[in-house]
Amino acid sequence: MLLKEIRAIAGETLVLAPHDQDTETANTSWFGAPPHERMALSAEEVIGAFEETIEQLRAQVAAMAHDGPATFYVWHDQQAGQLRCSTASSGGDELPFTEKYRTTDDLQAIVVEFLEDRAPGAIVWGEFDPVPFPDGPPPEVPEIPVWVCDLRR
Repeated sequence: MLLKEIRAIAGETLVLAPHDQDTETANTSWFGAPPHERMALSAEEVIGAFEETIEQLRAQVAAMAHDGPATFYVWHDQQAGQLRCSTASSGGDELPFTEKYRTTDDLQAIVVEFLEDRAPGAIVWGEFDPVPFPDGPPPEVPEIPVWVCDLRR
């Protein structure tokens, strides 16, 4: 089911609106899968589905005659237990995240992290961050690894 949902992205209308990036949230997809489905999939299968989707998205971008950047990106939302992806009319260093993120060339690591998540969206009790005192320093928030792909190449 997950592979089918990833491939279905290419059949949806792609929105590239550099002057209204809120509109581009229509490009965002999120995928969950129960643990038994995750265990049955390999990272290579998931990456293959993304690669097929990217080729079709590249054709859509070329047909749109879009002049600016077009970036497809993938990340694992650990809090939601979801694999997410989107397309934006910005470069990889200007993605519309409110959290800190870092781009990576390693899609496999992101997919493996998602596939190996046996309790999607759950937080282990001992892994809760302590609430800082008001006068203390703000807690360190880890950067989200995000795989990026230029759709104009």
